[in-house]
Amino acid sequence: MKQIKDQMMIDRLADAAREGKISRRSFMNYSMAAGMTASAATGLWGTTAKAAPTPGGTFRLGAHDGNTSDSHDPGTYVTFSMIQTAHTFRSYLTLIESDGSLGPDVASEWSATPDAKDWTFKLNPKATFHSGAKLTAADVIASLNHHRGDDSTSAAKALLADVTDIIDNGDHSITIKSGSPNADLPWLMTDYHLAIVPGNADGSANWQSGDGCGPYKMMAANFGVNYSLVRHDDWHLEGAYFDAVEITVLNDPNAMQSALVTSDIDAATQLDLKTLALLQRNPDIEIDNVPSAAAITMPMLCDVAPFDNVDVRNALKLSVDRNELIEKIAYGAASLGNDFHHSPAMPYFPADIPQREYDPEQAKALLKKAGHEGLEVGLSVADSVYSGAVDMCVLYAEQAKAAGITINVQREPNDGYYSDVWLKKPWCAVQWGARPTPDVMYSLAYKDDAAWNESHWQNERFNVLLRQAKAELDDAKRKEMYAEMGQLARDDGGTVIPFFPNFVYARRKNVRHGENLAASWQMDGARACSRWWFEG
Repeated sequence: MKQIKDQMMIDRLADAAREGKISRRSFMNYSMAAGMTASAATGLWGTTAKAAPTPGGTFRLGAHDGNTSDSHDPGTYVTFSMIQTAHTFRSYLTLIESDGSLGPDVASEWSATPDAKDWTFKLNPKATFHSGAKLTAADVIASLNHHRGDDSTSAAKALLADVTDIIDNGDHSITIKSGSPNADLPWLMTDYHLAIVPGNADGSANWQSGDGCGPYKMMAANFGVNYSLVRHDDWHLEGAYFDAVEITVLNDPNAMQSALVTSDIDAATQLDLKTLALLQRNPDIEIDNVPSAAAITMPMLCDVAPFDNVDVRNALKLSVDRNELIEKIAYGAASLGNDFHHSPAMPYFPADIPQREYDPEQAKALLKKAGHEGLEVGLSVADSVYSGAVDMCVLYAEQAKAAGITINVQREPNDGYYSDVWLKKPWCAVQWGARPTPDVMYSLAYKDDAAWNESHWQNERFNVLLRQAKAELDDAKRKEMYAEMGQLARDDGGTVIPFFPNFVYARRKNVRHGENLAASWQMDGARACSRWWFEG
């Protein structure tokens, strides 16, 4: 029995060393206490220990998608450069770790009532604003209430619509009370709008000052142009290895790539896939190609003929060669879709659902059964949907000819596409940004009464499961529910999902990061500035 316990201790020590959570001295002492010799412990340390990040230097980041209309108001965050900057100088209640799991930020731990309606978050006593003030429960409540109420103009208002009250418990914790169960509420707290800012005496949020309690302190902000930051030495979490960070907005992809090649920046948040192969041949540059939960969807309005026939919907799903689209349109930088909006990068992914294959003969049979042989339909798309979106739809149309289907690709104007085409035209192409959990995605785009139910799909069983899963705190049971929901969406739903595009970004060879990269946003979940370091 002692040998088993000793081996278990050694295994745990090896895991801690591999993750960089234990010093060499402590590792040696505990290993020898577990019965290892000094030489054996030294050998094990050498094979498992993670190299400690080297602190120092100024990290120069080129960030895409910035506007001069950006501001410090977290309710208005919309561009990626602002999202990246927000994760660099501000904190959130929770965060998405590099391995995709949910981790602590300002909240050190959290728990729910059995009905998942009320969530209590204990706050980290070490959390401090850049101004020097200690973070309080009142600050957190003011930050969240900024997105609530009739007068709020925040883009995150809908996320907190079901919250009925936020209470200061008087012990450096808060309780968020909701009108209905929400097992995903701690995940929602990672939303990029819900940044923690100081509270004013009247309970409002003081976002105007640019103060935060994140890993770096904002020294200068030229919105849509550049940002200068220095390390916040009192940050409450690990990381922040750089002494300083300079973020430069580079909206032009050619300018971004040139700056990276000439070493004017140390990392670039997004690459032009057409030039990816050329950049990969540069020995001084490392490419990070990360599967994500972003998605390309092609919703059919299920209450409009011929898409009101499930056999027609499935025939169109069988008529797309996803592998060819990924190869020729995404240049390999994508994961296969399977006609349900649940990416492998999301938790609870149902890997056992059979992958939909290109099968024009089966599609023909379904169309014959439906009385729609020789089907002819229109598919709307715009260049702005995705890089190569029009070419993607044209290639799909070529593939569908083998099933006797004529797809008329209708190129729509970029301006007004999401107001005039999406949710209005019977069939169109769309790109969705990453969402942290399947519940968030399904609630937004598949729920029976969702404003963004883009295919107008109605499935009673799916909606029963969605409501049950939202209230279920047992992860194993939730996974079973999401598997059944995925199967229902795949077999009955009105959305073709060809692929989930990867996040593709790059860095100079001397910029290092951990083994995993978060799939929530580009640049390790928009946290490269605090998680990465210079080698040597």
